[in-house]
Amino acid sequence: MMDIYSELEWRGMLSESTEGVREALLAAPLTGYIGFDPTAPSLHVGSLLTVMGLARLQRFGHNPIAIVGGGTGMIGDPSGKSQERVLLSSADVEANVAGIRQQLEKFLDFDSPSNPARIVNNADWLGTIDVLSFLRDVGKHFTVNYMLQKESVARRLESEEGISYTEFSYLVLQAFDYLQLFDRYHCTLQLGGSDQWGNITAGIELIRKLRAQKTHGVVWPLMTTASGVKFGKTEAGAVWLDPVRTTPFHFYQFWLNTDDRDVVRYLKCFTFLERDRIEALVRATQEKPEAREAQRALAREVTTVVHGAEHVARAERAASVLFTDNLTAADVDDVLMVLADAPSTEMALPDRGISLVELLATVKLAASKSEALRLIKSGGVYVNNVRAADEKAVVSSADAIGGQVIVLRKGRREQHVVRLLNVQC
Repeated sequence: MMDIYSELEWRGMLSESTEGVREALLAAPLTGYIGFDPTAPSLHVGSLLTVMGLARLQRFGHNPIAIVGGGTGMIGDPSGKSQERVLLSSADVEANVAGIRQQLEKFLDFDSPSNPARIVNNADWLGTIDVLSFLRDVGKHFTVNYMLQKESVARRLESEEGISYTEFSYLVLQAFDYLQLFDRYHCTLQLGGSDQWGNITAGIELIRKLRAQKTHGVVWPLMTTASGVKFGKTEAGAVWLDPVRTTPFHFYQFWLNTDDRDVVRYLKCFTFLERDRIEALVRATQEKPEAREAQRALAREVTTVVHGAEHVARAERAASVLFTDNLTAADVDDVLMVLADAPSTEMALPDRGISLVELLATVKLAASKSEALRLIKSGGVYVNNVRAADEKAVVSSADAIGGQVIVLRKGRREQHVVRLLNVQC
């Protein structure tokens, strides 16, 4: 067997592990699993570390199982949460499970002749057990004292919110998942983030008590940025794998904007690049950090897996729009993609056009016509990235990119998109 344990160590994806797991991984193919909480119909980049862990397990010859928690998703994991989540309906959970399943299929090979991946839904067993049987057969193996010692529970008990019995039971349910996978698929390994260590060891203990068998757990550190911010969070919110929630262009840009201090760590954790290639990118970053070669490689690799090579090419082409001196000849779709978050106004222009002063005031890029006039005179206004030098300038549909869009800019960053109503956009 290839040594996945050493691979995880080198990639910085090893925080804690059970005794003997390295030897077990080297001795024979193991079946291992990771759970995914279906709180939304899409995973976000914060989930990618976990997805990559499962994908690496398969690439090193082991048998991966992804649990999409249709059962536990009805409860919610208290790990890392300061307050209880809003409980989802069964219909919401079912829709979320379907969305996550599609995204996992981009990383895992379900048709491998030797070690195909599986996706299972823990609602298949959690939805059929009755309370009395569960308490008698499973609950009796967990003391309250044992559960109170778990970090996820202890942290919530210290908060003003406290923890409900609903979430308090999550640890027992996840332990039962491990037992079910052991019985059904001889699964002997659970992986996850370090916040899952308490849940994982609870499952290991349950299997030891009920089946007298040794099983294992491996967890990796939770990812934060060099500045201490939780990975995957931006000013605009979470970065999603779903192209409707986060466009492929903005997904690509998220990785491209990675801090130099983080980029090597991200290359190790979020790509399948080999050690030699990553070490070459380390040297490139040290020698010419301004070229951002490592960031470009990171953005290309991750975006290719999630969205496909064609979206990488389009994102890179669209990004060039940001540095174009004159947007008039640019592709209108690329312009709209880059400026998707910019304020916009739909309007029809008179055949004779409209004065630039009036246009700036109309779309509220200037508070008044007099302010618009001052901005133009001071050289602070751009039309399609070209500085406006004439305060008497008139803007017409002939100036529109693709006959559809005019981009106004005040200063270096404040942009506004004007979409012409007399054409199909």
